[in-house]
Amino acid sequence: MTRALALIDGEHYPSTVRDALAELQYEFVGAYMAGGTEKLRGDADYGVPLYDDLEAALRELEPELVLDLSDEPVLGPATRFRIASRVLAAGVPYAGADFRLEPPELEPFPLPSLAVYATGKRVGKTAVSAHLARLLARDRDVVAVAMGRGGPGTPEVAESPPGLEELLALSREGRHAASDYLEIAAVAGVVTIGCRRCGGGLAGAVATSNISAGAGLALQRRPDFVVFDGSGAAIPPVETGKRVLVTSTFDPPELVTGYLNAYRILLADLVVVTMANASTPHEALAEAIQQVKPEVQVIAVGFRPRPLAPIAGKRVAYFTTAAPSAHERLAGDLAEHGAELVYVSGNLADRPSLQRELEAVDADVYLTEIKAAGIDVVAEAGAKRGVEIVLAANDLVSVPGQPELEPALLALADSAAVEPVGT
Repeated sequence: MTRALALIDGEHYPSTVRDALAELQYEFVGAYMAGGTEKLRGDADYGVPLYDDLEAALRELEPELVLDLSDEPVLGPATRFRIASRVLAAGVPYAGADFRLEPPELEPFPLPSLAVYATGKRVGKTAVSAHLARLLARDRDVVAVAMGRGGPGTPEVAESPPGLEELLALSREGRHAASDYLEIAAVAGVVTIGCRRCGGGLAGAVATSNISAGAGLALQRRPDFVVFDGSGAAIPPVETGKRVLVTSTFDPPELVTGYLNAYRILLADLVVVTMANASTPHEALAEAIQQVKPEVQVIAVGFRPRPLAPIAGKRVAYFTTAAPSAHERLAGDLAEHGAELVYVSGNLADRPSLQRELEAVDADVYLTEIKAAGIDVVAEAGAKRGVEIVLAANDLVSVPGQPELEPALLALADSAAVEPVGT
């Protein structure tokens, strides 16, 4: 019989709860009082040890399940998701009258490693993974393993940075030539293993993936360090030594910390808030994140585009997924490379709009991020029209008043090497 911790409240009469504990087919080893006093008269007896500290109950009783027998008004939806996140972070399933949430299964991995995952898509997660891999590769043999919704059906190894012709060839084979692993390989210059996944659960689990086989390929190479790159809000299903969560300063705090994003925060050893600058509300977001996990360090960074080939003296059209509010700044950043910016498009993830724009754009160079339709639409259009194609990276830059990110990443990597998860 499953050992269970009951989550109860004072809005139910104690006798009702006692009878439920006797009726339900679990071995109840204790109860956690979530709140509420309306139906309580003095010290109620529930027939099991009663706790007012959830983490203490989980630690001391080691239940196999937390069964939620509470309800409104003590636990509304937001509070219930927050409690569910705390339970899942302890590695325990959380169930109620009509639901069951399981912590994602993580496969053991014996090498020093770090996972980068996100609260959602388009927050710059892959740029953070590439930055981390490139940083560590200064004095380590690094392999990156990336999973994506358009990744290869059988894990593939990018031994060297892919060039434009190689990416175009993949696209012409019907492949996703801007998959995250190709972006990391091109930008970071490290060996990168491409994997795929399908589906993403509330807590970041995947429905299917070949990441296990990809991790096996990484293990065969015996590198000094492995960086695992997540996909969207899905977490790499690998038990890495440390974890970095990525979110955006433009996402509202109630989203970043709500639902089971609180679980993602609780798993993290470091949170990186991207797309920040001196005027963005990143400090308020950091405060909200630290209300979920007070001890986690939160560092805000900005992005700056970096052409992977010279563009000085040329008329350039830049294709990105960045929001229109960032286009003027991006044009200014690229002007520092000596180019004349004639057009900035934020429609890289909108193929119909992108194709319409390309019909009217007049430029010497198409500068494109390696994502979304960057290869199969922008690069193909350039190849047909004889327009030079240059690939672009997104470099991480410091934000005034924020700690430097690189020392934090290096410290985390060093601790991942000596303090694997579960020890």
